[in-house]
Amino acid sequence: MRGNRQEGFTLIELMITVAIIGVLAAIAIPNFLSYQARARQSEARAVLSGLFVQEQGYFVVRDRYGSMRELAFTYAGASANSSRYTFRSPPTGGSGPTTHALGDDMYAPPVGAVAQSGTFVLAGANLDPPRFTLSATSNLDGDLTTDEWHVNDSKLGLTIPDQNDAIN
Repeated sequence: MRGNRQEGFTLIELMITVAIIGVLAAIAIPNFLSYQARARQSEARAVLSGLFVQEQGYFVVRDRYGSMRELAFTYAGASANSSRYTFRSPPTGGSGPTTHALGDDMYAPPVGAVAQSGTFVLAGANLDPPRFTLSATSNLDGDLTTDEWHVNDSKLGLTIPDQNDAIN
């Protein structure tokens, strides 16, 4: 004679398992998003560092700093569509504030970046010594805080963001 034995999990056991998974997810997801945003910041620092080198080379040849167009800047990352940052350089002619002209002194990716109009780039061919500032701006996580980086002719600004969007 067979017993009427049923096997399986009780409702309490399933509820405890779901609660444990929920707690782990509540801890892990924000940490993962923060880590992902910090990893994206390396894109801004790497591109600004490369632009710094291009500006220095341009200055040696022409005795002034150049715009994105004059530097022949193209974003050759994993995919140009994967960039989340808007990069700004001095305008054509190398002096004055950026004009925010796409392709000339500003590179904005097709999606993802927020081109803040308040961000400016200053260059001065008439300054002694000549100076420049390059900037990168993005909204990494869709909140009200933008992520902003800059580098100047002294290569200052690449270690600490002007405004950090990757902190909790």
